Amino acid sequence: MKERAILRKINIFSHLRDREVDKLLEVVEEKDFTKDSVILTQDDLGDTLFIIVRGKVKIVLLSEEGKEIILSTLREGDFFGEMSLLDGEPRSASVIALEDSSLLIIKREEFLKQIRKSPEIALRIMVEMSKRLRQADEKIGSLALLDVYGRVAQALLQLAKSEGEKTKKGVVIKKRPTHQEIANMVGISRETVSRVLSDFSKEGYITIKGKEIIIYTDLSQIEYSGHHF
Repeated sequence: MKERAILRKINIFSHLRDREVDKLLEVVEEKDFTKDSVILTQDDLGDTLFIIVRGKVKIVLLSEEGKEIILSTLREGDFFGEMSLLDGEPRSASVIALEDSSLLIIKREEFLKQIRKSPEIALRIMVEMSKRLRQADEKIGSLALLDVYGRVAQALLQLAKSEGEKTKKGVVIKKRPTHQEIANMVGISRETVSRVLSDFSKEGYITIKGKEIIIYTDLSQIEYSGHHF
């Protein structure tokens, strides 16, 4: 069963035995979302945990003017919604499907039952939340301290870590975000992203072919050098 395999991949459930996973699957619901669907909205009351079986989503903050800031992107095997699930507070961000996606949904009451049966789930959630907090700190630091070249370089480095495939040519990202999506990740304009990527390409750091991007060098050299070409 694919759903069992997905739950097995998720760190917070990977220690469970087969019968425990099967019991968990009895109380989850699978739901499909089309591309660009809003899965949940910032400030909504939240009582569910979402696990991505297929597809990709973005975690965003939306201003009253409609401006979007992308906090992170999540894909198959990732989960979200755990904060509201545990503290009962409203959602801290919105989640939108980047492509057609299928999610497993676990209600708060059922999830808390699982934690009581297996306290290690709570410990693993704390580890994951600490990891995400560190990533948020890095993002805040980059917005405050790095120039536009450093911000774009850091965004590409994060994509290389999460989605890149190492080849003899370099690190290949097969489905890169659009220029606007990168702009929303790093807090600059789409036009600036286009200029920076063009400069990276001219200098031989990257090649862009359609939705694919190849990174040839360690972009951290750009990230911390303040290099403006």
